Amino acid sequence: MQIGVEMSKALENKRVFVVDEDEITRAALQFMLHDEFEAHEVPDIGRAFQKAKMQPPDLILLSEAIVTADGLDLIEAIRMKMDAAKILIVVEAGNNAFGKECVAAGAHGYLAKPLKIEFVRQKVDAMLGRSTGGVTIPLTVLNVR
Repeated sequence: MQIGVEMSKALENKRVFVVDEDEITRAALQFMLHDEFEAHEVPDIGRAFQKAKMQPPDLILLSEAIVTADGLDLIEAIRMKMDAAKILIVVEAGNNAFGKECVAAGAHGYLAKPLKIEFVRQKVDAMLGRSTGGVTIPLTVLNVR
């Protein structure tokens, strides 16, 4: 068990597929999530479809590059084949317009690079309906100097 991981979160065993052609991005996202989720690195959507037959995901983190190459219809194909999975598109910095197009095409949301561990985990938790377990209070509200 990793230090700082809530036991209840670790026991939920939610499965996340990180589908990206870029090995470094896949590895970084898998590393950010592996201690609280069953995170799998998958290099292409074909292999994701195959893997989902035996191990269906709860969430798919899908690269903008794969959606761009296969077209926005890919999102509907994923929803048909992996109907229980939520879909988050990982977009390049400053390409929020494409993220919004993907949401309009059926994705559940998007993450914009640069990817920060806290934000990635918060977004994934929200997509999977998990509580973060705490409240963040800005220091200005607490009058802390």
